[in-house]
Amino acid sequence: MKKPFTWDNYSDQPAQLKDRAFKKQMRSSQKNSFIKMIFTTLVILPISLVAMPFVKRKQIKSEEFFSIGIDFQKEPNETNKLLEELKITTILVRFKLWEMDTLQELKTFLEPHKEKKITLKILQDREHIEDLELLYNNLSVIFSELEEFIDIFEIGTTINRAKWGFFSVDEYNNFFQVAYRLREEKYPTVKLIGSGVIDFEYHFTAQTLFNSFKYRYDGISSLLYVDRRGAPENMQLGFTLSDKIAWLSTMVWLSPKVGQELHITEVNWPIKGTAPYAPTSEYECISEEHYGDYMLRYYLLAFASQQIESVSWHQLIAPGYGLIDNRNGIKKRSAFDTYKYMSQTLKHAQFLRLDIKRDYYILQFWINEQLLQIHWSLKDTTLKNEDFFEVFDKNGKIIKEDILSIGSAPLYIYITKEVGTKINASERT
Repeated sequence: MKKPFTWDNYSDQPAQLKDRAFKKQMRSSQKNSFIKMIFTTLVILPISLVAMPFVKRKQIKSEEFFSIGIDFQKEPNETNKLLEELKITTILVRFKLWEMDTLQELKTFLEPHKEKKITLKILQDREHIEDLELLYNNLSVIFSELEEFIDIFEIGTTINRAKWGFFSVDEYNNFFQVAYRLREEKYPTVKLIGSGVIDFEYHFTAQTLFNSFKYRYDGISSLLYVDRRGAPENMQLGFTLSDKIAWLSTMVWLSPKVGQELHITEVNWPIKGTAPYAPTSEYECISEEHYGDYMLRYYLLAFASQQIESVSWHQLIAPGYGLIDNRNGIKKRSAFDTYKYMSQTLKHAQFLRLDIKRDYYILQFWINEQLLQIHWSLKDTTLKNEDFFEVFDKNGKIIKEDILSIGSAPLYIYITKEVGTKINASERT
């Protein structure tokens, strides 16, 4: 990457920018973009908040909803085996613009996965942000070489963090506009998504969705992390994860630059005791047990929103935050089995409803002519295991106890067909 930017191979992200004078200088040069963002924020955020109740749910394709992020250079043989075990049909792969020499390596990796739905997240560097002709030429090579394998190209990422190279939203808008112009000129079938704002910072998102730049998105990407708030149900400024999704979806719905398509292309929690591989401080890290619980509950809440096309877990193999720890061989964390059971169980599920009462959550699906309820609670409680229940833990292990412990780890409760059909019939009327 162009100095003063460097890559941290432990956490798979750019290192912190330590040159404060450089950051101040670069941000000062973009003051017009910040002024525009202030005005856009003052108009768009209040309007979108008021419009939230009027946005309708969509019919989400459950078989494409569960996506996993992978690094094609990290344990590629093991990655292929693990993807086969997961039976996952939607994946996200990262590619670094400053490593164009690895393009053929990526193409070779993608070949056996071409039947999957693949999103390619194209990571930027400062050189390509400053040299838009270079960006145009290299994107042309990428599109030409990979168009047959890739369903969605995500252009840029994490645009509201200076260490990733952008010092204003307008810099990103210019960046995406190059990709859009290239698509319009040479690659009409290429699908482009963008925005790439990380965390609950919708003032940045607003400026990517409402501006005068000459481009359109085929969908919006968001890195909607909630890890610094702990559990996914926890509030930030009065908003839960479900509220954040609804607000973001409303902004997408109002924008003239995109249809109603929204993808969460990166989310995870950092894991305790994994420094320097964890991307945050130890304070934000959580136990492996909570990691699996939070991951599952995040997916369930996002699925229940019926607004998100896909959620890509970041990522399959990563010591500090992945489903697999590869520091000393391949070690599957418990969350790997949690993800496997979740994605394989719900890949053909029809969402029915989500009920929340006194921090007790019941999510209902219709699967293979059978009712499935998933229960969890933010306060430990119990539930009688009825004769018409068939209960599995978060990793797919059957539970026979007469009294069920309901807490942080969701339980899958299948209702026998006779009882379930009656309940489902009442839900549909």
